[in-house]
Amino acid sequence: MTQKPASRIVHINGWPGTGKLTVGRLLAKSLGARLIDNHTLLNPAEALFARSNPLHASLREQVRRAVFDHAVHADPAESFVFTDALADDEHDGAIFSWYVDLAAARGADLVAVLLDCAPEENARRLVSPGRSEALKLTDTAKLQQLRATYKLLRGLAEHTVEIDTTNLSPEQTAARILADIGV
Repeated sequence: MTQKPASRIVHINGWPGTGKLTVGRLLAKSLGARLIDNHTLLNPAEALFARSNPLHASLREQVRRAVFDHAVHADPAESFVFTDALADDEHDGAIFSWYVDLAAARGADLVAVLLDCAPEENARRLVSPGRSEALKLTDTAKLQQLRATYKLLRGLAEHTVEIDTTNLSPEQTAARILADIGV
Protein backbone atom coordinates (compact mmCIF):
# COMPACT_ATOMS: atom_id res chain seq x y z
CA MET A 1 0.00 0.00 0.00
CA THR A 2 1.41 3.40 -0.97
CA GLN A 3 1.51 6.22 1.52
CA LYS A 4 -0.64 9.26 0.79
CA PRO A 5 1.30 12.48 0.18
CA ALA A 6 1.36 15.03 2.98
CA SER A 7 -0.60 17.38 0.78
CA ARG A 8 -2.18 17.66 -2.63
CA ILE A 9 -2.17 20.42 -5.22
CA VAL A 10 -5.10 20.38 -7.62
CA HIS A 11 -4.69 22.65 -10.64
CA ILE A 12 -7.96 23.30 -12.49
CA ASN A 13 -7.43 24.66 -15.99
CA GLY A 14 -10.13 25.71 -18.43
CA TRP A 15 -11.60 28.45 -20.55
CA PRO A 16 -13.26 31.35 -18.79
CA GLY A 17 -16.80 30.27 -17.93
CA THR A 18 -16.25 26.51 -17.76
CA GLY A 19 -16.93 26.36 -14.02
CA LYS A 20 -13.41 26.39 -12.58
CA LEU A 21 -14.16 28.55 -9.55
CA THR A 22 -17.45 26.85 -8.67
CA VAL A 23 -15.90 23.40 -8.97
CA GLY A 24 -12.77 24.62 -7.18
CA ARG A 25 -14.86 25.76 -4.22
CA LEU A 26 -16.52 22.36 -3.99
CA LEU A 27 -13.20 20.51 -4.27
CA ALA A 28 -11.52 22.73 -1.69
CA LYS A 29 -14.37 22.08 0.75
CA SER A 30 -14.29 18.31 0.15
CA LEU A 31 -10.50 18.12 0.43
CA GLY A 32 -10.17 20.56 3.32
CA ALA A 33 -7.91 22.56 1.00
CA ARG A 34 -7.25 26.24 0.46
CA LEU A 35 -8.62 27.70 -2.78
CA ILE A 36 -6.50 30.11 -4.81
CA ASP A 37 -8.58 31.23 -7.76
CA ASN A 38 -6.74 32.72 -10.73
CA HIS A 39 -8.57 35.99 -10.07
CA THR A 40 -6.95 36.16 -6.64
CA LEU A 41 -3.69 36.47 -8.57
CA LEU A 42 -5.02 38.47 -11.52
CA ASN A 43 -7.38 41.06 -10.05
CA PRO A 44 -4.81 43.39 -8.44
CA ALA A 45 -3.34 43.97 -11.91
CA GLU A 46 -6.82 44.17 -13.47
CA ALA A 47 -7.81 46.85 -10.96
CA LEU A 48 -4.77 49.02 -11.61
CA PHE A 49 -3.76 48.64 -15.26
CA ALA A 50 -5.10 47.91 -18.72
CA ARG A 51 -3.89 44.55 -20.04
CA SER A 52 -1.91 46.37 -22.72
CA ASN A 53 0.14 48.17 -20.06
CA PRO A 54 3.43 46.35 -19.29
CA LEU A 55 2.84 47.03 -15.60
CA HIS A 56 -0.20 44.71 -15.77
CA ALA A 57 1.94 41.67 -16.64
CA SER A 58 4.65 42.73 -14.20
CA LEU A 59 2.23 43.00 -11.28
CA ARG A 60 0.54 39.71 -12.17
CA GLU A 61 3.90 37.96 -12.07
CA GLN A 62 4.92 39.61 -8.80
CA VAL A 63 1.65 38.64 -7.12
CA ARG A 64 1.92 35.06 -8.42
CA ARG A 65 5.54 34.82 -7.26
CA ALA A 66 4.68 36.11 -3.76
CA VAL A 67 1.78 33.64 -3.40
CA PHE A 68 3.87 30.69 -4.57
CA ASP A 69 6.86 31.68 -2.42
CA HIS A 70 4.61 31.73 0.62
CA ALA A 71 2.67 28.58 -0.30
CA VAL A 72 5.93 26.62 -0.19
CA HIS A 73 6.10 27.43 3.53
CA ALA A 74 2.47 26.67 4.40
CA ASP A 75 1.68 23.84 6.80
CA PRO A 76 3.03 20.67 5.13
CA ALA A 77 -0.35 18.96 5.51
CA GLU A 78 -2.15 21.83 3.76
CA SER A 79 -3.62 21.09 0.33
CA PHE A 80 -4.36 23.68 -2.33
CA VAL A 81 -6.81 24.00 -5.20
CA PHE A 82 -5.74 26.47 -7.88
CA THR A 83 -7.73 27.64 -10.89
CA ASP A 84 -6.23 28.95 -14.10
CA ALA A 85 -6.81 29.52 -17.80
CA LEU A 86 -3.59 28.35 -19.44
CA ALA A 87 -3.08 27.83 -23.15
CA ASP A 88 -0.84 25.25 -24.75
CA ASP A 89 2.01 27.63 -25.50
CA GLU A 90 5.52 28.24 -24.20
CA HIS A 91 4.57 31.11 -21.86
CA ASP A 92 1.71 29.26 -20.17
CA GLY A 93 3.72 26.03 -20.06
CA ALA A 94 6.31 27.97 -18.06
CA ILE A 95 3.59 29.16 -15.69
CA PHE A 96 2.42 25.57 -15.19
CA SER A 97 5.99 24.69 -14.21
CA TRP A 98 5.44 26.88 -11.13
CA TYR A 99 2.80 24.36 -9.98
CA VAL A 100 5.17 21.46 -10.66
CA ASP A 101 7.89 23.20 -8.66
CA LEU A 102 5.48 24.03 -5.82
CA ALA A 103 4.32 20.41 -5.60
CA ALA A 104 7.92 19.17 -5.60
CA ALA A 105 8.97 21.67 -2.92
CA ARG A 106 6.02 20.64 -0.72
CA GLY A 107 6.30 16.90 -1.42
CA ALA A 108 2.73 17.11 -2.67
CA ASP A 109 0.81 15.12 -5.26
CA LEU A 110 0.00 17.35 -8.27
CA VAL A 111 -3.28 16.68 -10.05
CA ALA A 112 -4.02 18.57 -13.27
CA VAL A 113 -7.72 18.95 -14.01
CA LEU A 114 -8.85 20.17 -17.41
CA LEU A 115 -12.42 21.45 -17.64
CA ASP A 116 -14.02 22.21 -20.98
CA CYS A 117 -17.52 22.46 -22.36
CA ALA A 118 -19.24 22.95 -25.70
CA PRO A 119 -18.60 26.44 -27.14
CA GLU A 120 -22.29 27.36 -27.05
CA GLU A 121 -22.61 26.37 -23.39
CA ASN A 122 -19.34 28.16 -22.63
CA ALA A 123 -20.68 31.39 -24.18
CA ARG A 124 -23.94 31.04 -22.22
CA ARG A 125 -22.09 30.63 -18.94
CA LEU A 126 -19.71 33.50 -19.71
CA VAL A 127 -22.48 36.08 -19.33
CA SER A 128 -23.91 34.69 -16.09
CA PRO A 129 -24.67 37.18 -13.31
CA GLY A 130 -21.79 38.24 -11.10
CA ARG A 131 -18.95 37.58 -13.53
CA SER A 132 -18.31 41.20 -14.50
CA GLU A 133 -18.33 42.36 -10.87
CA ALA A 134 -15.59 39.79 -10.18
CA LEU A 135 -13.54 41.27 -13.07
CA LYS A 136 -14.06 38.07 -15.06
CA LEU A 137 -14.28 37.86 -18.83
CA THR A 138 -17.83 38.37 -20.13
CA ASP A 139 -17.06 39.21 -23.77
CA THR A 140 -18.29 36.26 -25.85
CA ALA A 141 -16.43 37.50 -28.95
CA LYS A 142 -13.16 37.46 -26.96
CA LEU A 143 -13.95 33.96 -25.73
CA GLN A 144 -14.63 32.82 -29.29
CA GLN A 145 -11.30 34.35 -30.38
CA LEU A 146 -9.44 32.61 -27.53
CA ARG A 147 -11.01 29.25 -28.36
CA ALA A 148 -10.21 29.66 -32.08
CA THR A 149 -6.61 30.79 -31.48
CA TYR A 150 -5.44 28.62 -28.59
CA LYS A 151 -5.75 25.12 -27.21
CA LEU A 152 -5.92 24.48 -23.49
CA LEU A 153 -2.76 23.31 -21.78
CA ARG A 154 -3.15 19.64 -20.90
CA GLY A 155 -1.30 16.56 -19.77
CA LEU A 156 1.68 18.12 -17.99
CA ALA A 157 1.14 16.42 -14.64
CA GLU A 158 1.59 12.76 -13.81
CA HIS A 159 -2.10 12.63 -12.84
CA THR A 160 -4.43 14.43 -15.25
CA VAL A 161 -8.23 14.45 -15.23
CA GLU A 162 -10.17 15.79 -18.25
CA ILE A 163 -13.90 16.50 -17.93
CA ASP A 164 -16.45 17.92 -20.34
CA THR A 165 -18.76 19.95 -18.10
CA THR A 166 -21.35 20.73 -20.80
CA ASN A 167 -24.06 18.54 -19.27
CA LEU A 168 -22.74 18.29 -15.72
CA SER A 169 -23.57 20.29 -12.64
CA PRO A 170 -20.64 21.63 -10.62
CA GLU A 171 -21.44 19.01 -7.97
CA GLN A 172 -21.29 16.20 -10.54
CA THR A 173 -18.02 17.56 -11.92
CA ALA A 174 -16.45 17.78 -8.45
CA ALA A 175 -17.64 14.25 -7.63
CA ARG A 176 -16.02 12.88 -10.79
CA ILE A 177 -12.73 14.59 -9.95
CA LEU A 178 -12.80 13.31 -6.38
CA ALA A 179 -13.55 9.76 -7.58
CA ASP A 180 -10.73 9.95 -10.13
CA ILE A 181 -8.18 11.05 -7.52
CA GLY A 182 -9.36 8.45 -5.05
CA VAL A 183 -11.09 10.59 -2.44
